[in-house]
Amino acid sequence: MESETIISKQFYSSTNNTGNKDLSLGSSIFNINEKSIKKAIDKTSNPLNVFVIIGTFILMFTGAFLVYKFQSDFDQFQIDRINSTVGLPFLILATVLFFFKGGVFLYKLFLYFKYKPIESVTDDLLPTCTIIVPAYNEGKLVWDTLLSLADSDYPEEKMQILAIDDGSKDDTWYWIQQAKIKLGDRLSIYQQPQNKGKRHALYRGFKLGTGEIFVTVDSDSVVKKDTLRNLVSPFVHNEKCGAVAGNVHVLNNKKAMLPKMLNVSFVMSFEFVRSAESMLGSVLCTPGALAAYRNTSVFACLEEWINQTFMGEPSDIGEDRAMTNMILKQGYNVLFQKNSIVLTNVPEEYTGLYKMFIRWGRSNVRENIMMSKYVFRNFRNESKFGTRLLYLDQTLRIIMSYPFLIFMFLFIATHPILFFSSTLLSILVISSFSAFFYAKRYSISEALWAYSYSVFYTFSLFWITPYAIATAHKKGWLTRGLSDKKIEDYITLEKYGQPEEFSTSMNQ
Repeated sequence: MESETIISKQFYSSTNNTGNKDLSLGSSIFNINEKSIKKAIDKTSNPLNVFVIIGTFILMFTGAFLVYKFQSDFDQFQIDRINSTVGLPFLILATVLFFFKGGVFLYKLFLYFKYKPIESVTDDLLPTCTIIVPAYNEGKLVWDTLLSLADSDYPEEKMQILAIDDGSKDDTWYWIQQAKIKLGDRLSIYQQPQNKGKRHALYRGFKLGTGEIFVTVDSDSVVKKDTLRNLVSPFVHNEKCGAVAGNVHVLNNKKAMLPKMLNVSFVMSFEFVRSAESMLGSVLCTPGALAAYRNTSVFACLEEWINQTFMGEPSDIGEDRAMTNMILKQGYNVLFQKNSIVLTNVPEEYTGLYKMFIRWGRSNVRENIMMSKYVFRNFRNESKFGTRLLYLDQTLRIIMSYPFLIFMFLFIATHPILFFSSTLLSILVISSFSAFFYAKRYSISEALWAYSYSVFYTFSLFWITPYAIATAHKKGWLTRGLSDKKIEDYITLEKYGQPEEFSTSMNQ
């Protein structure tokens, strides 16, 4: 079953008959040349992808068979654990957590079925809007971002677009200038004297903005034509709405294996989890890729946000989660708009992926500590049950990461076959919901990546949360080092001659 909701390939169409790049507004970001199309098709049909999917199912069904084969060993293991000193308390705790997590999931499922995105309003009701695009070493992607925003179905006289280059070392500023030439007065551009971080670039945009609503968009993202209209409409319908989260899909999901997996994960994270959170008025994080804020809610916490510290050090990560947290603290509702879609680039290699997850993990640890200071107080006039439930759910996931990590290593050391077989069977059962959810909304074949992603995450990224807790005090964007390395390679190749393939990748 194919959904009518937009997916990444729908953002593109082939170039004009001459084969030249058309830089006209409304078409440039949706054009790629025939060679790029062929490469995308080749990568999509890569036999390795088929091998990974088949291998994943072989692993999971092997695990299921081994659980059946060694059922008596599992029974004996349970008896031995119950009779041990710490075994019974651990089993009781695990059972309580299982029922709690199961109950939360069923509650979210109930909320998901009740959720409906808020309908967009007419032009005369739309508020004035300032769109802030911070950019660092994004190259031509920032051009694509800015032109997709300018091509939005939103009254021009109510749009203010600000592009802020955060001291990029590549040709990002050049592409921002090119967008300025193309868009004229519709776009205002600024350049930070040095790289100070995304939070400072956004802060400058907030201070310069004049709109009733602030919209933040990452510079490696493109939006659908009706994205902005849908994103800001909840502010008109709901006076208590302080922020709105957009629906993030993966832009480069046709280029590599990891983006394919992440695309399924993102759909689950946004269209299921945030839909449920939205029904409680408590979306916990408005994504950096696309979010909107009421200007009064921003200005009420702006100085606290820019001067935020953790363990005495300035916070240079998690600016989106921090802003959301401070707006929730004011008593505002934070909502999600499923029909407000943005496509964003995600890491294509393991190094970039785990560094992104570490940054997110550290932010979650920090902001959960901050949230604990107000979530059980009278921060909101209406019901606070949902916000507190979501907070407890996320906090338990963080707190229990170490006990379960220790249990996992003990389990592996004493009963390796039982561990791997039960883990693989659990992945088969639990991931089926994500797979069915994606298949219902989009594509059955792409939904199979839910299983591969779960296997990949379980065995290669299980350490993220414990490591993020232990290093929550550390600063740094982490993935920006990867951008700097890419620029160094680019400069070297410019000096000694660069192949066409590398030049193409730099512009993607």
